[in-house]
Amino acid sequence: MVEKTTELTQGEVQKIPRLSKSKYISGLQCHKRLYLDIYQPYLATPPDAGTRAILDMGTEVGELARRRFADGRLVTAGYRQTETALAQTAELMADESVPTIYEAAIMADGVLIRVDILERVRAEGGAPAGWRLIEVKSSTKVKDVHLDDLALQRYVLAGAGLNIVSCHLMRINTAYTYVGGEVDLNELFAIEELSSIVLERQVTVPDRIAAMKTMLLAPVAPGIDPDRHCFTPYECPFWAYCTSQKPARWIFHLPGAKQIASQLAGQGVVTIDEIPEGTKLSAVQRKVKENVEWVSEKLDAALKTVRHPVHHLDFETVMLAVPRFVGTRPYQALPVQWSNHIEQDSGELVHHEFLYTDGTDPRKSLAESLLDSLGSKGSICVYSPYEKSVIEQLAEFLPELRPALKALVKRIWDLHPIIKEHYYHPEFGGSYSLKEVLPALVPSLRYDDLTIREGGQAASEYYKMVFVETDWIERAKIQEALLAYCKRDTLAMVELRRVLGEKVKAW
Repeated sequence: MVEKTTELTQGEVQKIPRLSKSKYISGLQCHKRLYLDIYQPYLATPPDAGTRAILDMGTEVGELARRRFADGRLVTAGYRQTETALAQTAELMADESVPTIYEAAIMADGVLIRVDILERVRAEGGAPAGWRLIEVKSSTKVKDVHLDDLALQRYVLAGAGLNIVSCHLMRINTAYTYVGGEVDLNELFAIEELSSIVLERQVTVPDRIAAMKTMLLAPVAPGIDPDRHCFTPYECPFWAYCTSQKPARWIFHLPGAKQIASQLAGQGVVTIDEIPEGTKLSAVQRKVKENVEWVSEKLDAALKTVRHPVHHLDFETVMLAVPRFVGTRPYQALPVQWSNHIEQDSGELVHHEFLYTDGTDPRKSLAESLLDSLGSKGSICVYSPYEKSVIEQLAEFLPELRPALKALVKRIWDLHPIIKEHYYHPEFGGSYSLKEVLPALVPSLRYDDLTIREGGQAASEYYKMVFVETDWIERAKIQEALLAYCKRDTLAMVELRRVLGEKVKAW
């Protein structure tokens, strides 16, 4: 639904902060988010390491995308140097020898945009005909939010008097396979024309901008309750702030699809404890509602299916947007590290680990070291199907090691479904993630004492260590942090098995 607003006076217009692409998208998600973004940004939760890694990857992809267009010129003024950026853009646009402009700064209707790629389109005979708008994303497919982004840009460009011939999204093509040498940018990037869809969506832009401007004149943020919109298209950084006064068992803390929580909230249900009897809930949601520790009578038997020596295995992988190794594709998961805690029948614990620090393809060296560590006997304890998929992919890539790697798959023993089916603790909060399960069952063994605390951060730091950092001291620090993080994951499984065994005896 498009919000209609009254026309603003000149004085009111002057009071309104300038909008941008990111601010407009924030406003589409939630007017309160936009208000806080502009007036109280300090209330936002800083992006975690995984989010920062995604942003960094987007920057890298954007810079590489420019090479897809020859002889382009970059507007060098920074995002805070508005007047300089506008002047540089105007100069480049006036110079007809410039075929493409990167980061063009254009402003209209109180909105300042920076266009990733603005390509000059000429009519027959060399006369200027217009411009081609190209938005670059590190995504692998067109998303709804990308269409909103393009619609805003086209509206601003048209408002500034530019003739926009067509609108395109430039994204990563995951079907591309790197064959060595220079990356084929024509294959790495797919460019999709979205002109008709963008033009249709642009119709709503003026009213949406007007509604945002009117809202921004208010002395306080609009009173919008947290709901499903807080997670679409992105998780809102003000979620913690907006929910800080909610009860500990607020209904939106119910795991699973937020649609159920929204429906219950609409019925006046404030907390999970108030969910009416007879409400259809999943097994996990039912456990969260009951909020008591639960041990299945079958847990003991499930735990005893493991065979010694028990290998506790965890991989860390990287997913490179731009492939670097022959035969790999964009965002293909490449294992670069493993940890293995081996528990003998006697209880003795031995730790093996591997981290590939060279800038070449890690898979053969990793697979060989893995086979040597895992041997031919004992269960291989994991905490997700991911390790199995990594081993299977290694087997496909390394035919000479395929029989030995396939044999590992048959020994995999997944602890995650065992816990999910046979045990629950209120501190899980409905999540069976290792990051939630471990502190609930083994409070002395957490992740908050580590430099690296989650997989996205590990992948980002690995990339930095191998492909970016040149200082050997910094590289050594990252290496130490990566080894500690992966080691914690496998030690966690050892301790979880031990504690669960004690729960069975005590129950």
